[in-house]
Amino acid sequence: MAVYIIAEAGVNHNGNLELAFKLCDAAKEAGADAVKFQTWKTEKIVTDTAQLARYQENNIGNKHQSQFEMLKSLELSYSQFVDIRDYCNSIGINFLSTPDEEESLEFLCSLKLPWLKVGSGEITNVPYLRKIASKKLPVILSTGMSTLAQVAIAYDTLLEYGAPSVVLLHCTSNYPCPMDEVNLKAMNALRVFGCSVGYSDHTEGIEVPIAAVAMGAEIIEKHFTLDKMMDGPDHKASLDPIELKQMVCSIRNIEKALGDGIKKPNSSEKEISKTVQKTIVASCAIMRGEILGENNLTVKRTGKGLIPYNWDTIIGTTAIRDFSIDEPIVLK
Repeated sequence: MAVYIIAEAGVNHNGNLELAFKLCDAAKEAGADAVKFQTWKTEKIVTDTAQLARYQENNIGNKHQSQFEMLKSLELSYSQFVDIRDYCNSIGINFLSTPDEEESLEFLCSLKLPWLKVGSGEITNVPYLRKIASKKLPVILSTGMSTLAQVAIAYDTLLEYGAPSVVLLHCTSNYPCPMDEVNLKAMNALRVFGCSVGYSDHTEGIEVPIAAVAMGAEIIEKHFTLDKMMDGPDHKASLDPIELKQMVCSIRNIEKALGDGIKKPNSSEKEISKTVQKTIVASCAIMRGEILGENNLTVKRTGKGLIPYNWDTIIGTTAIRDFSIDEPIVLK
């Protein structure tokens, strides 16, 4: 099965519908399977006194904003999300969005999404996970900021309350995430649940999601933007459209390179082996009836003859005819 690549537009539309459309275009052009946004009503997810996270302070132009003010400036209306969904349908890319509270969950379910994506911030929010599960849609759950025990509670809750399946994404909730905090091997720890596993990436560059695919990730999620220099909390930790396209292309190449896991020569190798692999030949002129041994045999590239697997079988037998130097040895 092909890796499902989610181009995470997130809030990089900066609250502008036309910019959101351009992000959809860029995701489609890059070859992503889906473009994902985030849907919320600010009043329902944060108090008006909540402070910005440190990375948000570092990345936005107005460091004096509260978290409430920042989120409100990035909020899109439900009608705008309908327009984005319709636009995605028109250009042929899946639309996804993460609901950050129950009202937005109800709205997004009305749009007939193929998945419900749950962000890392909700992994300990058991009441909300029950609501998510009750919609009986497949769930993608990011697992940043959590222990394996917390993941187990969230995973079991989702299945118990109606989610037909859950994909777990390893994630480090730092923007951008330094390489020494990625802990990509933790993705393998999630396999204990017997479900599909993927990776949601916040590093700079494209090498880590590519490595995740080589380790068996079935879903990759990566933030992207039209311009890293734009004001906003996530632009600096995002790929630009060219980098996004490079990531998608690299992932598809890695998929091909992984193959089926069966160790065997492929068709091109079978042809090459005829000229590269060595065979048993006469190291000097050999007379009929002469005993074959290390004194008159060697191995060289000839393109025909017996491969050296047969060395021990041939040693000690008699030559069935005369052989000239470098002539491949035959037994009958």
